[in-house]
Amino acid sequence: MTLYRERLWAPPALYLATALVIPATLLVFLPISVLAGVLVAIGMELAVLVLLWALAPTIEVTDTEFRAGKARLPRSLVGAAEAFEGGAATEQRGPALDARAWTLFRGYVRGVVRVEVRDDADPTPYWLVSVRQPTKVVEALRS
Repeated sequence: MTLYRERLWAPPALYLATALVIPATLLVFLPISVLAGVLVAIGMELAVLVLLWALAPTIEVTDTEFRAGKARLPRSLVGAAEAFEGGAATEQRGPALDARAWTLFRGYVRGVVRVEVRDDADPTPYWLVSVRQPTKVVEALRS
């Protein structure tokens, strides 16, 4: 059963910013051919939009595991979980970050969740994952 699920979609402003690919592509291809320039510009814009959509990771907490993107951590190995927002989240992503930690960050997501890994064979002390609602993820991991 899924207790929490979130897809880290890029904000609308980022999708709009990808429109800058169009004039850049036209600048390169218009001297060759107007038709080629327009077709390549449309193709490049669509490719960038599809990549933004397809590469948005999913964060999910189920009865059996915690998933962040393609990584999976069985619930039996989940230790303490903490939620961080604002300046505390920035601190966790920067000066307080352990180099051995497994991370999944998105710059446009402000909150993070720190999940301890309870596996003596794993050198990773914790996961640090960007989420939009860190307290809800922690609640789901504790339930």
